[in-house]
Amino acid sequence: MKIVFLGPPGAGKGTQAEKIVARLGIPQISTGEILRRAIREKTQTGLEAQSYIEKGALVPDDVVVRIVRERLAEEDCRGGYLLDGFPRTLPQAEALATFEKIDAVVNLMVPQELLIHRLSGRRVCAACGYTTHVDRGEEKCPKCAQNLTQRKDDAPESVKNRLVVYEEQTKPLVDYYAGQGLLKNVDGAGELEDVTKAILAALGCN
Repeated sequence: MKIVFLGPPGAGKGTQAEKIVARLGIPQISTGEILRRAIREKTQTGLEAQSYIEKGALVPDDVVVRIVRERLAEEDCRGGYLLDGFPRTLPQAEALATFEKIDAVVNLMVPQELLIHRLSGRRVCAACGYTTHVDRGEEKCPKCAQNLTQRKDDAPESVKNRLVVYEEQTKPLVDYYAGQGLLKNVDGAGELEDVTKAILAALGCN
């Protein structure tokens, strides 16, 4: 099954994607992680993307589409995949349709107040990538004991900008996929396991 996850930043797309791919036995294709790895490795694409991400803006479509198309052509995607973080704009969706046929689009819906709390409180370990939230009270990474930091795009000013960008450029995808009969709306504000069950039910996999 070829699945796209939609939803604003902080909706839990990455967390839920991990659970869904484990259940369905397909790879998770996270454009966010691909880009962050490129930034850490200081590749040409990574340096280009970094200036946009730090301002809470979207990375240009041509860069993202190129990365995604190359990834979906790999062997492990032949039996299906879950796209997490792509497409984010109508041009990206239209580009995707030229080389892939999507089976379902899951749209995670979460109130804005909860999104801001989730994102601005997120902390990460620069050494191993461990992600947590200030609500958990962790001061050091439990995996490698390094300091936990806030990513620049999770700072309050960047969070608000990211949500504005989503409303303006990404939300129209909901209408685009609804018009194709592919959209599955799921409440993403509940408990983790409840949301997972709701997604599987929407996909007809429960």
